[in-house]
Amino acid sequence: MRDLKIPGERHPEKAHRSDNAQPKKPSWIRVRAPGGEGYNSTHKILRENNLPTVCEEAGCPNVGECWSRGHATMMIMGEICTRGCTFCNVATGRPDALDVFEPGRVADAVQKLGLKHVVITSVDRDDLEDGGAEHFAQTIRAIRHRSPESTIEILTPDFLKCDPKVLEIVLEAKPDVFNHNLETVPGLYPTVRPGARYFHSLRLLQRVKEIDPTMFTKSGIMVGLGEDRQGVLQAMDDMRSADIDFLTIGQYLQPTPKHHAVERFVTPEEFKSYEKAAYGKGFLMVSATPLTRSSYHAGDDFERLRSARLKKLGRA
Repeated sequence: MRDLKIPGERHPEKAHRSDNAQPKKPSWIRVRAPGGEGYNSTHKILRENNLPTVCEEAGCPNVGECWSRGHATMMIMGEICTRGCTFCNVATGRPDALDVFEPGRVADAVQKLGLKHVVITSVDRDDLEDGGAEHFAQTIRAIRHRSPESTIEILTPDFLKCDPKVLEIVLEAKPDVFNHNLETVPGLYPTVRPGARYFHSLRLLQRVKEIDPTMFTKSGIMVGLGEDRQGVLQAMDDMRSADIDFLTIGQYLQPTPKHHAVERFVTPEEFKSYEKAAYGKGFLMVSATPLTRSSYHAGDDFERLRSARLKKLGRA
């Protein structure tokens, strides 16, 4: 077992500086080094289709486990983001033009991987008039055509600089789950997510339910960035006010010394406490562990999410 590099404890004012040292991680955060036949097969399919993944670009600690099972979260619209969030390892700059053949390549990879549930995410594309909404829709339709039995989860940008109607373009393609992460509590947005707006993101998720009440909505936050427990509980209440179905909470892990520092490592016991509180607030599904990420075990969680809704409706 090889340890991945984990971030250091520093005060918030030292975020995004080159002196954010990364101390030894706690015993409850351990992952195996990527490798094996399944991992290599997934890697080959992704490379043959020239598809980047958020698993690699964001340095996800679960990449070895997920790829060994053929599960990969493909990242569309390029590898360069127009935002500069201090927690994120994806490159920031001026993106290339959209690749009109990308939706077809994504669909081909989904079919070759045999994915029953696929998660598609993207960089932020503030340079595009629709923020990439039509590209998302084309990708969903391409997957439906090639793999009609697969369920589709999308993890979208906030479309902050677009006409609000662009959301309808995405929803008309009928993804099974609409996910947009709040990432952190509102008080940390200026330092963690400076290009975004907390209540805009909440409103985006709320509008999904207004447009299509049957669609599952999902959002997540990271902890260990400097938030306190009350802030996390308030974010849960905000999400429930937007009728969000599924909540994910995971430990923030600093990608490099130049990124936002880890304020602390949250214990497994605290994660269990957050999970209990979230279920008490009415979420249909909650995943709260140190290694939880938006797409980690997403297929299994989606089945439990559907079952929870049926039970709530008295149809289970």
